Amino acid sequence: MQPPKAADASDAEPRPDAPGSPETPGAPEAERTGEAPRPPEHLAGSTLASSGAALTDRVSGDEPLLPARVHRPSDLLRLLVGVLAIVLLFSIAAFAQGTTTGLEDDISKGTDQAPDLLIKLAGLVSSIAVLLVPVAFAIERLVKRDGLRIADGVLAAVLAHGVTLATDLWVARSAPGTIREALTQPQPGDALTDPVHGYLAPVIAYMTAVGMARRPRWRVVLWVVLLLDAFAMLVGGYTTPFSIVLTVLIGWTVAYGTLYAVGSPNVRPTGQHLMAGLRHVGFRPVAAMRTEDAPDNIDQNDRGRRYLVTLEDGPPLDVTVVDREQQAQGFFYRVWRRLTLRSITQRRSIQSLRQALEQEALLAYAAIAAGANAPKLIATSELGPDAVMLVYEHIGGRSLDALEDEEITDDLVRGAWRQVRALQSRRIAHRRLTGDAILVDRSGTVFVTDLRGGEIAAGDLILRMDVAQLLTTTGLRVGAERAVAGALAVLGPDAVADCLPLLQPIALSRSTRATLRRLARERSQREREAVLEASQAAKQTRAEEHDASAAGDRKAVRKSQRTEKQAEKRAMDDALEEAREEDMLAQIRGQVLLIRPQAPVEPVRLERIKPRTLFSFIAGSIAAYFLISQVTEADFGTVVEQAEWGWVAAALGFSALSYIAAAMSLLGFVPERVPFGKTVLAQVAGSFVKIVAPAAVGGVALNTRFLQRAGVRPGLAVASVGASQLFGLGAHILLLALFGYLTGTEKTPDSLTPSRTVIAGLLTVAVLVLVVTAIPFLRKFVVTRVRSLFAGVVPRMLDVVQRPQKLVTGIGGMLLLTGLFVLCLDASIRAFSGPDVPQLSYASIAVVFLAGNALGSAAPTPGGMGAVEGALTLGLIAVGLPKEVAAPAVLLYRVMTLWLPVLPGWICFNQLTRKGEL
Repeated sequence: MQPPKAADASDAEPRPDAPGSPETPGAPEAERTGEAPRPPEHLAGSTLASSGAALTDRVSGDEPLLPARVHRPSDLLRLLVGVLAIVLLFSIAAFAQGTTTGLEDDISKGTDQAPDLLIKLAGLVSSIAVLLVPVAFAIERLVKRDGLRIADGVLAAVLAHGVTLATDLWVARSAPGTIREALTQPQPGDALTDPVHGYLAPVIAYMTAVGMARRPRWRVVLWVVLLLDAFAMLVGGYTTPFSIVLTVLIGWTVAYGTLYAVGSPNVRPTGQHLMAGLRHVGFRPVAAMRTEDAPDNIDQNDRGRRYLVTLEDGPPLDVTVVDREQQAQGFFYRVWRRLTLRSITQRRSIQSLRQALEQEALLAYAAIAAGANAPKLIATSELGPDAVMLVYEHIGGRSLDALEDEEITDDLVRGAWRQVRALQSRRIAHRRLTGDAILVDRSGTVFVTDLRGGEIAAGDLILRMDVAQLLTTTGLRVGAERAVAGALAVLGPDAVADCLPLLQPIALSRSTRATLRRLARERSQREREAVLEASQAAKQTRAEEHDASAAGDRKAVRKSQRTEKQAEKRAMDDALEEAREEDMLAQIRGQVLLIRPQAPVEPVRLERIKPRTLFSFIAGSIAAYFLISQVTEADFGTVVEQAEWGWVAAALGFSALSYIAAAMSLLGFVPERVPFGKTVLAQVAGSFVKIVAPAAVGGVALNTRFLQRAGVRPGLAVASVGASQLFGLGAHILLLALFGYLTGTEKTPDSLTPSRTVIAGLLTVAVLVLVVTAIPFLRKFVVTRVRSLFAGVVPRMLDVVQRPQKLVTGIGGMLLLTGLFVLCLDASIRAFSGPDVPQLSYASIAVVFLAGNALGSAAPTPGGMGAVEGALTLGLIAVGLPKEVAAPAVLLYRVMTLWLPVLPGWICFNQLTRKGEL
């Protein structure tokens, strides 16, 4: 016997003999509306409250307790919007003085004719109402036992009052004059009105935090009071339009900031309210069992809570409850995908519960109409204002993720592809064909579930993404060959080959991408272990042969050792080749190309903008703003006229010599023979790469690639560059500490006491080390990273230590490189220093350079743009150089070391690439 459908799900009349039908005695009238009881605060005084309480012992005890408070992403989003609006308001007030003045004049002219009696009456009524309305609402909430909201409102009001006082103080003492004029009105006695209303902002924060705006009647009263108070204050000349807007924004922003910080009271419906809601729409539940999804499946965070409900008469039901908190899961991720990807977002980033319910219901009916096996939706309903439920027929199967590998047969794989074919025949896209969305019942029939994120009338690109997703999902379980064979048997070779351009990680689900990354790490670990085993075996064999030939000729022994090292290298190369595995996407691509060799494999560009491009744009804008502000303040005509071009030529020479020092610092950690001249050209090419990649990333990648092309094995090339970077980091820290110490003792030559800044820096580093070692999570993170670094770098460093000449070359190159950059910066300073400008010591210049270089390496911007300029300029000013000299000196230094070498770097990069050496 089938339960009736709610009015939301279907217009069909329920059967007379169905449980809870209108003919059945005791059937509640609410079943015709499809609206279920509300969460606890809405159940007071309702007959459903007692009904829900009576069912307390019938809900499974396995349901996890819900947190008392939740941090809603929507509150964070409103907080950010409020902050941006306040910044925009200040910007308009500061730069659009004519607009603000004209607006105030227009309002003043329009309100001059208002009767005084009306103004006074409006002021009196609003002053009383603005205090009475919050009190009345508080009493209403306390009667309904909702004191938590009142506490939140009081806290938000107190914080808003503090922000108001701080804003008033800032505007009165430190703000630009244009902002002060836009937010205040002159009063008798050279006094000014308050920029922010001291009582209105806390009231707005209070009313927003307690949720008054979400109740229609109270919302109308709230807006009437606010508009009346604003009218009275504006007409009376006690405020300005910008002050009113700022007051509202501060109250609104502080309220949502408070709600996100402390959390909102959790009004999510529990299993008890679900039972009452099912009775409300005509069912007779006996018990509800919470069914948990995989806790590590990041694709299912917004899927909703699922229950298996047993009825008094009839088969069980699968019920999904979706509330606002779960719907908001992954909101910022969806926004990021919408911004960065080309028309492939899963759904609108902001979607109401009603829209989510209607979308899932529509897709459920459309999937069954298309001939696919999908759970049958038999009822939908709202559970109050913050949740909805969807009632499905119970299938009683297991997901693909829950099946063992040997249980996944070829028939099962083909069954999954038949469901995709049925959906795509009506141009329905699933958009989330992971193992959790494919269900297999006891008879082996395959069902597709989790249709909530799907799409009706989907385009070709979306449909091909579904094929690529299911190929990857099945390939991860049964292998690429069986997965492709199942797809070919159902869809045909053309449809499968068309998805190859979409077979890329960015087009797959989050959980699939996480699995692929985990498998890639495991492959790398296996390759590393295979190489280490081969190396240890070769060393053991060499040690045994060395013991056997110890008494022989020394010359023959040395020759034998060289031969054995070459044999060890070949053994490690062979082991690496044997252990190397293709990733799953490459395996699937290879299987499809066996059937369709001419199939297109060039990936479709799905990204609209990459994170690196976005960061580069932001950093470039900051750097441009910084440089323009510095350039406009300096009198470059006078500066260039007084420049000493001999020092400019010296700076250019020191910059050119730095590439030779960089080549020495790299080759010193490479035991193999690598041409020195080509290494210098590679370092010059690195100056071009720095413009398109962060400084700490582009140079490492280019040097690694160059060493591999020069004949160094990939693992050893990475280890050599890592050893060079590790030695460089150590030398950088030691030189910074040494020159910092020397700088502190310069003013007191007779004392060896370092400066307070150096002591404070050392203490800060010590505290950070103690914090990292004391917190288990941070300690584990650092130890894991350091261990992986030393796993490959330390053996390489030991090889270098055995060759003193190489070690001296590497360390000497690093010291020479640092010295040349310091000399280049010193020459740039001397080029613009007149006779009246004090000369800086080399120790001070070295400290400024080392600190600026460290910031440039850490900044995620090409060449450290923005960070280096700011750090060097501020550092030079801090050590006593005038701003008029520091700005052009830093600009000249960056031209010599960053911008001028770009053209030679591009030429060297193209030449090395054309010859196959990059």
